[in-house]
Amino acid sequence: MIDAPDSGRPSCGGCTRRSVLVGAAVAVAATTAAGCGRGDADTAPARVPLAEVPVGGGRIYPQQDLVVTQPVAGDIRVFSATCPHQGCLVARVRDGAIECACHGSGFSIRDGSAVRGPARKPLSARTFVIEAAEIVVR
Repeated sequence: MIDAPDSGRPSCGGCTRRSVLVGAAVAVAATTAAGCGRGDADTAPARVPLAEVPVGGGRIYPQQDLVVTQPVAGDIRVFSATCPHQGCLVARVRDGAIECACHGSGFSIRDGSAVRGPARKPLSARTFVIEAAEIVVR
């Protein structure tokens, strides 16, 4: 910041209140994202009990960056919980769709495809196996 000599108040040479607030929000978001890494989620397999995943719906595991769905009984699907639009975590699974609360994108519980924008890309599919009534995501 540059001090305005005649007012005694800081000035940034033409900044608007809006640009300052947007800049502050971006800085907070970047700091939060850097401090909230998913740590071991990329290296250690995540385990999810099959019994936790409802038929016709799904469950979000934000700490592991996972969405696990079961469109029909016995048909398990696993996706990244990160929306490809702008990187928000998806918020809920409802009415056959995985929903992102940030901008309203929706994704199919069957294949992760974008069914409602602004996202155009699908959720990333994750590799998994089922062992002893648990979904093990690698």
